[in-house]
Amino acid sequence: MGKYSKLADDIIKNVGGKENIIGLQHCITRLRFNLKDESIANDGILKNMDGVITVMKAMGQYMVVIGEHVPHVYAEVCEKIGMKPYGGKELREVEEKKASLFNRVLSVVMGGMGPCLNMICASGIVKGLTTLLTFLGVITPEDGVYLLLTAIGDAIFFFLPLMLGFNVAKKLKMDSFLGFLIGAIMCYPAINGVDINLFGHVFNATYTGTFLPVVFMVAAAAPLERFFKKYVPELVSNFIVPVIVLIIVVPIGFVLIGPIANLIGVGINTGINSLLKVSPIIAGTILAGFYQVFVLFGVHGVLFMFPFMDLMQGIPSQLMAFTFFSCFAQIGVVLAIYLRTKDIKLKSIALPAFISGIFGVTEPAIYGVTLPRIKMFIISCIGAAASGVVVYFGNIMMYTYTGMGVIGLLGLLNPNGPQILPLILAIAVSFTISFVLAYLIYKDDIVEEKSNKKIQKVTQEIVFAPANGDLASLKESSDEAFACEALGKGVLIRPIDGKIVSPFDGTVRTLFPTKHAIGIVSDNGCEILIHIGYNTVQLDGKYFESFVEQGDVVKKGDLLVTFDTEQIIKEGYSIETPIIITNTDNYLDIIETNNKNVRAGDELFTVVH
Repeated sequence: MGKYSKLADDIIKNVGGKENIIGLQHCITRLRFNLKDESIANDGILKNMDGVITVMKAMGQYMVVIGEHVPHVYAEVCEKIGMKPYGGKELREVEEKKASLFNRVLSVVMGGMGPCLNMICASGIVKGLTTLLTFLGVITPEDGVYLLLTAIGDAIFFFLPLMLGFNVAKKLKMDSFLGFLIGAIMCYPAINGVDINLFGHVFNATYTGTFLPVVFMVAAAAPLERFFKKYVPELVSNFIVPVIVLIIVVPIGFVLIGPIANLIGVGINTGINSLLKVSPIIAGTILAGFYQVFVLFGVHGVLFMFPFMDLMQGIPSQLMAFTFFSCFAQIGVVLAIYLRTKDIKLKSIALPAFISGIFGVTEPAIYGVTLPRIKMFIISCIGAAASGVVVYFGNIMMYTYTGMGVIGLLGLLNPNGPQILPLILAIAVSFTISFVLAYLIYKDDIVEEKSNKKIQKVTQEIVFAPANGDLASLKESSDEAFACEALGKGVLIRPIDGKIVSPFDGTVRTLFPTKHAIGIVSDNGCEILIHIGYNTVQLDGKYFESFVEQGDVVKKGDLLVTFDTEQIIKEGYSIETPIIITNTDNYLDIIETNNKNVRAGDELFTVVH
């Protein structure tokens, strides 16, 4: 049994079990699940589980934030659900085609780049060290050591299509070595940067160090490989099918797919850079300030995909530099809280979060320290935004990717003349502003002295009924996930009509595409899940109509969803509706109404902080 075996078991259980998992990936700190039904995942339990920092939902993924040991937990989860890690055969009961086209494309792109990141980071560090040693006069470009270090640093960027071809092929479930070979062909010296006469036209392209061309070419090769494997005799298919695929894909890829892919990449990147040029200081400051918000929702990879590709081709990026110093703003806040707080538990979280933040891993700081204290998170964004001003006036660029944090500074050294002072100034500005503001503003939770004990001040919030109907205990639910109260405490409403309204003033946090479940958080932080019926997700939105969208701000009594009770019952589904407080553990007590039936707007719960 592995070190993380129990944690993996608990995570699987609380995301809804093996049968609820469609697919699984991981990034630097998160397990990224694709679930059949996110509404049955036990957010509250997962968020408070030892070994889990928090839970996030974005871009169709259910993300369990683990921290730097996520690869080990990922491996344990894969083993327990019968899925081969990193592109092997996955346990899928719902095909990816149900995901949006954008998410499918993004999944393939990130599947190609993700496994390479550690090696890219390692090579970038060597490039940065080479620049630093040359600047200090330890080595010169004429030295053999310089040549070897340059080869170590540059090789992965030059031959990137080989690694990407291999990874994308695994992601698309085709022969990974065929993908590798397509990448190798694209890097073949004799066909790069020279005029080639094909089909009466002259083509001249360079694909070494590129990203999108190999992704598109392997994506085109995958269905061809599957097609020919159906018809070529198995005895010879292992070598005949690659011959056919290569003869078709490589010429078409070289003259059509590759140039189109390059144009797309150049076009998007030009658009991003053009926006920056309109007012670079304003755009850069906003990017720097909001970068941590992008991290929260897991969309930072999308925004910086194409600037990242610039770095792969040796093109410096100021956009990447704008967002680099946010980690120093974050640890400035965390250090201030560590020094100010008298809460022993908070100190025990803040210190390791500060240390990991020095090396660029800020999720423990964000989710464990600053985000639960929203003012502190905002201060960290202010400090990060201030660093954007220094980046602009200091003309700081990222020249290669060496990671984040102190090690990542190596990637900001200009090979033609390292400018160290602007980097020190950017760190000092982001850290100092965040530290000073947090130190001045931070206060522990309000307490009152009573009998020499600190008692937290008690407050209450009313949650109102979102529907007309009869009430029953949640423990009477026919669905065990609700009946055991693992999702949180709540009640059952048996609706007498098909209308759901907002139970308080708040924000729509989650609205499932099938419209059968909606999550709302009140202005005071109470999180409510309204789940209309059982297994109604299988209706795929039929008989449901929503009147809000995810992210909408709503007032008490605003219409959220309507549904056809007669048709749903006729289809064989129950319309019994659990109303769950998913962050139950945040409250001292939850007091339910004694009424046996309610009208929309009647008092349903009193939650006690």
